[in-house]
Amino acid sequence: MTSLTETLTRRGVRGAPTAAAAGSVREHLAGATDVIAALDAESERIARWGAELAVRLPAGGRLLVAGNGGSAAEAQHLAAEFVGRFRDDRPPYSAIALHTDTSAVTAIGNDYGFDEVFARQVRAHGRHGDVLLLLSTSGVSANLLQAAATAAEVGVLRWSLTGSAPNPLHAACDDGIALPGASANVQEAELVALHALCIAFERSLEEAPS
Repeated sequence: MTSLTETLTRRGVRGAPTAAAAGSVREHLAGATDVIAALDAESERIARWGAELAVRLPAGGRLLVAGNGGSAAEAQHLAAEFVGRFRDDRPPYSAIALHTDTSAVTAIGNDYGFDEVFARQVRAHGRHGDVLLLLSTSGVSANLLQAAATAAEVGVLRWSLTGSAPNPLHAACDDGIALPGASANVQEAELVALHALCIAFERSLEEAPS
């Protein structure tokens, strides 16, 4: 049996990048830079969202967050920042990533279909004064569109962070940020946007009258 080392040696693989690979990396990084530049133009909107959360969450509101795949990971990351902290010590605030309860997700998916996995949880948890933030690089995910529709029914404010507009999810929400670019680059920018939202939230808390 040929060992992995022998195979790599025979193929001339020594860990050195090819020119094509290096070029692909530079192309990807350039795309990320372009999307971050587009995100910079949304700074005031992100600051406004942070200020809104700094009013709603201390008053007992909740932040509900949902996404699929990598966006689900970003949603979970954001919820952790609010329940824990981002930079400085502060009280915890209620934030729920709707994909993390695997029993609920699989039960709802099994009984009602995958399109309902977030919507039914919004109906269960969402109250007037809450905010639902929906993350999607495509903006066409049926389960997120259903969640947005349900949020409207129960009086939950809807925000979206998506890829290029126009797209159905951006149109379905009360406010949104749409970033042009490849899906991978948009997903990378999601994390930057969510950290910026945390910064705006915590700064707004600091500046709130005592």
